[in-house]
Amino acid sequence: MLSCVSPHLFELLKRLFGTVHDTTMESLRNLQSYPVLRMKCSVSHDSDVTHERVALDGDFLSYAPDEDDRVGVYIAGHPLTPDTCYYETEIIDTGMDGSISIGLCSKRCPLDVHIGCVAESIGLMTDDGSLYREGSKGTQLCTRCECGDRIGCGIRFDQLTEGRGDAICMMVPVYFVRNGKELGTMLVSLPMGGLYPAVGMHSIGEEVRLFLGLNWVPEEDSLMSVDTNEEEWYRLSDIRLNGQVLEYTGRGKSIIDVGLAQARSPLNTTIHYFEIEIVDPGESCYIAIGLTRRDYPKHRHPGWNKGSIGYHADDGKIFIGSGVGAPFGPRCHKGDRMGCGILFPRDYVCQYDSDGGSIELSPSSQTEVDLLELSPDSSDSEDEDWWNNECAVEFSSKVFFTRNGKTVGMRQVHIPKGGFFPTIGMLSVQEKVRVDLRPLTG
Repeated sequence: MLSCVSPHLFELLKRLFGTVHDTTMESLRNLQSYPVLRMKCSVSHDSDVTHERVALDGDFLSYAPDEDDRVGVYIAGHPLTPDTCYYETEIIDTGMDGSISIGLCSKRCPLDVHIGCVAESIGLMTDDGSLYREGSKGTQLCTRCECGDRIGCGIRFDQLTEGRGDAICMMVPVYFVRNGKELGTMLVSLPMGGLYPAVGMHSIGEEVRLFLGLNWVPEEDSLMSVDTNEEEWYRLSDIRLNGQVLEYTGRGKSIIDVGLAQARSPLNTTIHYFEIEIVDPGESCYIAIGLTRRDYPKHRHPGWNKGSIGYHADDGKIFIGSGVGAPFGPRCHKGDRMGCGILFPRDYVCQYDSDGGSIELSPSSQTEVDLLELSPDSSDSEDEDWWNNECAVEFSSKVFFTRNGKTVGMRQVHIPKGGFFPTIGMLSVQEKVRVDLRPLTG
């Protein structure tokens, strides 16, 4: 791949970005070997960042209008390079109009015009999915973008070409991605100093989250080299899957910011146990492991609402269908393995299908002994309605938890109709856990 970079272009790279290190050239050689989003750098808003009418809060950007209601623009502190050739923006809130522009520009771009609408810039407008380059007429790339969409933008430095004329001019393909699928590519000139990640905003309530320092390859290439394990999960809310590792991507500011990962299939007599390893406890280690019903609320830790049970790492408490926990086991820290399983009755015949449905209840499993009732949660009326449904409970059994291979304790609880699904909750920045949904069988 490096063979396509002529000695002359190499010199131009040096003039544009300064010294081109060996590691940068190695990045050019291996650019296509990077899996999807395998590297993430926390956004650091240093003195090189420029912005007007955009409020910064860690990784989050929000529109801060002035009295003239002008466009707000954020330009990152560092340009894309062969080492970090891609970034993403997650739309948190579209605001009143959804008039957000996401793309690249030079440091000379004005801070009151949308990205793509002025020279040395290219940007995708999220309100209609049109791509604009240096003020040209928009080209339709996709439909209107909505909350939760992740828009990516990158440069293929391995496809540099020389522009015409005597002045220094290099042309590079700039491509855009939506939710992991490439939308299109457009050739643009690479200005002196490079092209910087940039976001424009122009309506009240608009908010996005930045993910800088990424590398990306087409989805079909990554699927050949990386097992993402996505098929194992029914839903991931404010949690990103990276192989077997779950990474918290939420705000981590209040209890409504819980990130939830729920497995696709419930525990059964064959796969009755799963584990997580705390890779990074983040700021507070607000990590919980447990079991939940299929339609469990997406921003609640396992154990906080009816039809769930959870063991929490930060305080060692167990929560069973209530926001009030009870002392249970030791606190857990980085490197600790937390496990959860069900002791099914010996004569129980599991009737779950792969999606958590149930067909028929084993008669012997309906016997209830020493049940620990799930206490009410008056704050969630829909949750209360679910639990009062006479068809909601299938049978009762013992749920147990482990820490580093040793049993912490167990509780006898109601198993919801359709089964109990392995679930992980996370709530503080930078938390990461490695999950093994099948450590044991039998």
